[in-house]
Amino acid sequence: MVKNDKWIREMARKGMIEPFSECLKKEGVISYGVSSYGYDVRVGEEFKIFTNINSTLVDPKAFDQKCFVDFKGLECIIPPNSFVLASSLEYFRIPRDVLVICLGKSTYARCGLVVNVTPLEPEWEGHITMEISNTTPLPAKIYANEGIAQLIFLQASELCEVSYRDRAGKYQAQKGITLPRL
Repeated sequence: MVKNDKWIREMARKGMIEPFSECLKKEGVISYGVSSYGYDVRVGEEFKIFTNINSTLVDPKAFDQKCFVDFKGLECIIPPNSFVLASSLEYFRIPRDVLVICLGKSTYARCGLVVNVTPLEPEWEGHITMEISNTTPLPAKIYANEGIAQLIFLQASELCEVSYRDRAGKYQAQKGITLPRL
């Protein structure tokens, strides 16, 4: 069952989302906060911009941090046909009977920017590490502390046998941008 705004507010009071924005904020910013059936998450101020200046190989089993340039700021420029890694401003604690799906916001999608993140599994907690791809041949700008993606909360009719916490998942309780781990 998809959960509505009332359920999200109730769970946020129990610590599921911190910091929490009670309603959808739109005043001159890309919206964030509680929506009808989800939560629009914000992107933080730290970014890892993908670069090929060091001519390294991208290998998820032996990831070389030289693939990225670290950047901190209120705006981040993503090079053409490239991507950045970023972290959600919010920290999440997902209940055992909930699975969360993350979708990019249409404002960015209409500009050729795609947000890719894996599902947030039952009993996972942490900041979300997001990959934001610029599919255009032009540089593209994203804004820190504003909406970047929408989370949809799906509640199961029964508890899962094994949660992310039970498995001691490698990304449990991650803080900030977390690179691939084996």
